[in-house]
Amino acid sequence: MDNIKEFLIEAKKQTYANEGVEKVSSSRSGSKDYEYKKDNLIYHDTYFGGTNFIGEEVVYLDNKIYWAMNYYGVTLDETLGEEAMDSALRPALMLVGEDNNVIPVRGPKEFDNGEYKYTFEVEGDLDYFNGIEIIYKNDKKIYELKCNGGLIK
Repeated sequence: MDNIKEFLIEAKKQTYANEGVEKVSSSRSGSKDYEYKKDNLIYHDTYFGGTNFIGEEVVYLDNKIYWAMNYYGVTLDETLGEEAMDSALRPALMLVGEDNNVIPVRGPKEFDNGEYKYTFEVEGDLDYFNGIEIIYKNDKKIYELKCNGGLIK
């Protein structure tokens, strides 16, 4: 599992969280997709939407599904577009794995970025977990994401 943990951290930093990385071809009509490969591991993140979105991340080990996470996020402040949310969310997600108190499925427990504050609470471990991610702008809740996942057997 340590191998998967390190791989997840690497993969997340080389996909959506890293705004310089290009998407891969859509796997389904209307999806936005990222992929990262290393040795016998493949990470794939596919999502739909913009300010309100749903998606799934999967990790394949030796070409067999091994781990997955589903997520749904909603922007609560309709004045904020996708670009504004990306600029608040991506810096927090680039810190995945740097907070030893949180499993590496989203960002750290807390992160302040100017007028934005990011929080992530998660229960469980990489085998089975659920979490909630919230972004505040000047102490007003503007975004929420719920996620869950674990090992696939």
